[in-house]
Amino acid sequence: MNAIICLIMRRMRIPLLVLLTVYVLAIVGMTLMPGLDDQGKPWQMNFFEAHYFVSYMGTTIGFGEIPYPFSNTQRMWVIVSMYLTVIAWIYAIGTLLALVQDETLRHAIVENRFTRSVRNIHEPFYLICGYGDTGSALVRVLEKRLIRTVVIEIKPERIDMLIMENYPVYVPKLCADASKPNYLVEGGLKNPYCAGVVAVTDDSFVNLHIAITSKLLRKTVTVTARVDSYDVAANMDSFGTDFIINPFVIFASKLQLALHSPELLLLRNCLSGYKTSCKPLNPPQSGLWILCGYGRFGKAVYDRLKENKKLRLVVIEAVPEKTGFPAVECIKGRGTEADTLQQAHIEEAVGLIAGTNDDVNNLSIVMTARALNPNLFVVIRQNLADNQIIFDAAKADITMQPSQIIANHIRVLLTTPKLVDFLRLTKQRGHKWTHQLVTRLKSVLNTSAPDIWEMTIDEETTPALWEALKNQLINLKCLQMDPRDRDNILPCLPLLLIRGDEIIQLPEETECLRQGDQVLWCGKVGASSWLDWTLRDPLLLAYLSTGKIAARSYVWRWLESRPSKT
Repeated sequence: MNAIICLIMRRMRIPLLVLLTVYVLAIVGMTLMPGLDDQGKPWQMNFFEAHYFVSYMGTTIGFGEIPYPFSNTQRMWVIVSMYLTVIAWIYAIGTLLALVQDETLRHAIVENRFTRSVRNIHEPFYLICGYGDTGSALVRVLEKRLIRTVVIEIKPERIDMLIMENYPVYVPKLCADASKPNYLVEGGLKNPYCAGVVAVTDDSFVNLHIAITSKLLRKTVTVTARVDSYDVAANMDSFGTDFIINPFVIFASKLQLALHSPELLLLRNCLSGYKTSCKPLNPPQSGLWILCGYGRFGKAVYDRLKENKKLRLVVIEAVPEKTGFPAVECIKGRGTEADTLQQAHIEEAVGLIAGTNDDVNNLSIVMTARALNPNLFVVIRQNLADNQIIFDAAKADITMQPSQIIANHIRVLLTTPKLVDFLRLTKQRGHKWTHQLVTRLKSVLNTSAPDIWEMTIDEETTPALWEALKNQLINLKCLQMDPRDRDNILPCLPLLLIRGDEIIQLPEETECLRQGDQVLWCGKVGASSWLDWTLRDPLLLAYLSTGKIAARSYVWRWLESRPSKT
């Protein structure tokens, strides 16, 4: 606010001085001009009368001559004053209009409004730096869970896109360079309700600046940053960035998982919400795979696939002199031409990965390859979210969209971090156990998309359960009962129970709960609301645990407590 006032006063200083000078001259002149009163005696205005007359003369020019008709001398001075004040007002108003349109002032006003909005947030929120494909997808998924976000984006057109979005909760936004520390502070970095900073701009070095600034100004804040360079990732890791997200590495690990353990990948995609339909991919686990593009994405995929001895890899790269040559057969070309694909033995291939940084080339590679070998398992890289329609029409077996992968991965880390622990433990269980879990989840969810949530037994979020555990034993089966009818079971399943250092995967329904336990749940959308009702309502919890319906009215409770007369 001080900056806005200083800017206004600096720009309006000369116009205001001109107005003040003109009005002082006009008022003093009116007091000096001789006139006659109603009796013909000499008369001059005092300062109050002159000030009153000049004030309405300079703005309206139409109230007449007061308190007596003016002399010709006075009227002559009124004419001079009239033109002076009009010119002064035109100059002042013109300067004011130019000031209103000044970009610096408008930005200062927007920045001040943004700072006030962030300061008035009194619930946990995340500071999102960058509102491109990744940032918009992340804000969208967080807002669906009613998690507050604050956005800083340097490109005005992206801020305009955010303004047009109809989010359920207002999102404060600022068009500024998030790498500058003062904008991060204005965005709520030092706000005690700031739960974390997410740097997902298009520039890895900007993300590095954001991560360093966040950790220096507030060491305890959770920092999540996107990178596409191993050097930048190593730099971030050196000063304690909590989560370093490389979309190419994440996708390469998922592709490797699809080849080695498709059931685990299916479970991972379903629980994390990455896919709405949980169908197994079943990619060919042996044979010839052709990798088109040996840039950052291609190298990440190559490093993972080369570990599989059953796979034979052929790389197609347009400029191998810049990217480097892999340790396998390398064909120079883009892969959009039939000749290049034929040199890579496309007729023998079982899988194709179109991973260049150009969406048009990737689509062309897929169409040309399918014309030569219709039975290919196709993996395609989608660089821009705006091309979703044409990529859907391509009907690739796997579509890799970096922004969506990053947004979904960060959402899981921020909202359900226990899910990461569960998937890590599941990986150690083996294929048979994973298959049984997938079958069990399908029976609970049917065809619905899963909803994942975490529960901590404490006095604030689960008051009814917290008090009940002081006097009685309550197991997981009790919480899974439907509050509307305890004979029915809610469509939900406990995935993980954490009790101190003890971690129980898929706990039995007979497992008794304790204060401080943490439970990871999976169920249909809406099941969490019914469960939350149980955790907060002591009478409902008593009904589910004992089968007895307790009266809610104090009068009925008093009547029930009275001894019956026999």
